[in-house]
Amino acid sequence: MKTIINLFEESVNKFSNNTYLLEKINDKYEPATYIKVREQVYIFAAGLIALGIKKGDRIALLSEGRNAWVISELGILYAGGVNVPLSVKLDELSELMFRIEHSETKYIIVSKNHIHKIRKLINQLTNVEKVIVLDDINLENVKEIHFSEINKYGNEYLTNNRTSFDERWQSVNENDYANICYTSGTTADPKGIILSHRNYTANVEQACSLMKIEEHFRTLLILPWDHSFAHTAGIYAFMAYGASIASIQVGNTPTETIKNIPINIKEVKPYVLMSVPALAKNFKKNIENGIKAKGPKVEKLFNKALKVAYKYNGDGWSKGKGFQLFNKIMYAIYDKIIFSKIREGFGGNLQFFIGGGALLDIELQRFFYALKMPMFQGYGLSEAAPIISANSMKKHKMGTSGFLVKNLELKICDEKGNSLPIGQKGEIVVKGENVMFGYWKNEKATSETLKNGWLYTGDMGYLDIDGFLYVLGRFKSLLISNDGEKYSPEGIEEAIVENSKFIAQCMLYNNQNQYTVVLIVPNKTAIISELEKNNLSLKNIDGQKFAINIIHKELDEYKNEGKYPDMFPQRWLPATFAIINEPFTEENHFMNSTLKMVRGKITEHYKGIIEFLYTSDGKKINNEQNYNNINIL
Repeated sequence: MKTIINLFEESVNKFSNNTYLLEKINDKYEPATYIKVREQVYIFAAGLIALGIKKGDRIALLSEGRNAWVISELGILYAGGVNVPLSVKLDELSELMFRIEHSETKYIIVSKNHIHKIRKLINQLTNVEKVIVLDDINLENVKEIHFSEINKYGNEYLTNNRTSFDERWQSVNENDYANICYTSGTTADPKGIILSHRNYTANVEQACSLMKIEEHFRTLLILPWDHSFAHTAGIYAFMAYGASIASIQVGNTPTETIKNIPINIKEVKPYVLMSVPALAKNFKKNIENGIKAKGPKVEKLFNKALKVAYKYNGDGWSKGKGFQLFNKIMYAIYDKIIFSKIREGFGGNLQFFIGGGALLDIELQRFFYALKMPMFQGYGLSEAAPIISANSMKKHKMGTSGFLVKNLELKICDEKGNSLPIGQKGEIVVKGENVMFGYWKNEKATSETLKNGWLYTGDMGYLDIDGFLYVLGRFKSLLISNDGEKYSPEGIEEAIVENSKFIAQCMLYNNQNQYTVVLIVPNKTAIISELEKNNLSLKNIDGQKFAINIIHKELDEYKNEGKYPDMFPQRWLPATFAIINEPFTEENHFMNSTLKMVRGKITEHYKGIIEFLYTSDGKKINNEQNYNNINIL
């Protein structure tokens, strides 16, 4: 039997004096050892039992990453409860309410930064008996109780009922539910993914078959802690090896917290970081800005060094192969004089990033690989707890999602569910102990996704001859032409944004139409700057026309006469575009918590504009709609 509780107990016994948690208190990171964390977990779990928690009760956890997050989750599990981790980015009260009500949550654990959301909802939450407030702030509702008060109950309970406490946590078995994690609800109501104790511990074993975490390793958990990727690859995988996890210093605002990340990285000196594409782009941009600030000579040297590194590294799998001795020597020199200095900005210990959440552009992978801080693309989904495959130091090939974890079956299936041979594209289907039990109170969705123990991921991909998995995107997001052929848009979208300073975001669309169209969110600053260089303004027609043509030229770079003529099949390139003046963000629900576009919501919102693009007027780029939207950038 292998529960999360067993995993933690084993780690405490093996690594009792190792640091498990690091939290910045009074301007300094303070360590909490494994044995100390267990002591706090016991007290909190006993307090929950004293409060009246029964086995199987659902308890929601709404807090930014901090020591109390881990203590709360482990406390819930030791008490026999089920954690319902909630994203701190859930600001829409109806979305928060749906998750709490749908899961039949009885207790909510919440930090001071998010208590205001619960206070607005508390009178409508029919099942909630208590709200446990992590911080010592004034209580405003009879249902509210301080975390410290629960700990007082816990100390009393352990003194008088130690045998009952031990019986409770020892009665938890590997098939008991550990979490109900809600999807981002990109198409309909969010689905509650039921993950058992064994789903998690199996996935920790699987993930660690690809990459070894050393006992002395530290990570700064940048991603939200409710995120399944951060949860398994961070909180539990590091626990399994006696390593340490640090939380970001929480600011007074989300922006302030983000600004703390580079500072905290230098303080923690992590060995591994988890990232998503949006974070990777920010890191790259900051590095490039830092190089640019050092002047043209340094910038020229940096670009030359990158060129040599790219040639030597190839796709990683072919690194150093061929006549590369000169490049090997030059790469070592450039690394010493320039790349090593960049690594110092990440604390100097960073061995690799693990990238997940969405497809990571291959240019980003090449960039970080050149700096000797490789960003290894992985693949998974919450329904698989979540890790299915990943590149690692052992085996990697850029542009792929890596090798399969051990003890996992995978097949690529056609539309009828038949297995396809190596190299052929189809749906990725997996089976293993990490696969979820199903969706909470949603038999229909469960039966559609789970068939005879196989998880149908809804993702298109294929395996190559070397055993690497290529993930091509969601079937629901595929471009579908009028002759039924399908193509994944993500690679084109990534390239357009990555290679253009004038385009901030874009989304391609084709649903059985004659041609593909694209919605463009322009980079306002870059476009205005270009206009000023040409003595033009968006206030007049000439300036508007010039700005529209800038975007048109950027898209034309992928056509036969452009800079990148062979990057993508010509038939899938957009024939026309619409300029939109509202960016895709989490606030307007056009991006989810992993910073992936919510295509269904964007498509629905811009339905009229998309339909217009398939008219004769819409196909002309200089149309009234584009003039109006570029005008109000």
